[in-house]
Amino acid sequence: MPKPAGRTRHEANKQLSFALYGAANRFVRMHKPFLEPLGLTFPQYLVMLELLGAAPRSVGELGAKLGMDTGTITPLVKRLEQGGFVTRRRDTKDERRVLVDLTSSGEAMRSPVWAVPDQIKTTCQISDEDADELRKALDGIRPSDDE
Repeated sequence: MPKPAGRTRHEANKQLSFALYGAANRFVRMHKPFLEPLGLTFPQYLVMLELLGAAPRSVGELGAKLGMDTGTITPLVKRLEQGGFVTRRRDTKDERRVLVDLTSSGEAMRSPVWAVPDQIKTTCQISDEDADELRKALDGIRPSDDE
């Protein structure tokens, strides 16, 4: 049965959202062979990247930086704590805040965690310039009221 003219643009595989969804899933799966030996999931890896950049950090800061709400970030941090990578403690200056810091085991993850981006870049076969352009384009996708 022939397709009606003009209907092609309404097919799922022609939608930008479909391409982004598929690429995001492929990208997360691409990380798996590099993260499994480290004992990390992809979201835990993102938390570790942030903590290796600067620690201690509050749960709220981590969530804001990673675009995750408290209900998402808290279980990730708890699992990292159970794995011996981080500690959690109340901020002595503000009891409402929970600070997350690296343990010596977490700090020992610095080199292997920081090696993952280069491993992914090699796997993707994407240049630094192309990766930067793609990241900028993706970062530019925001609702008009998101300032």
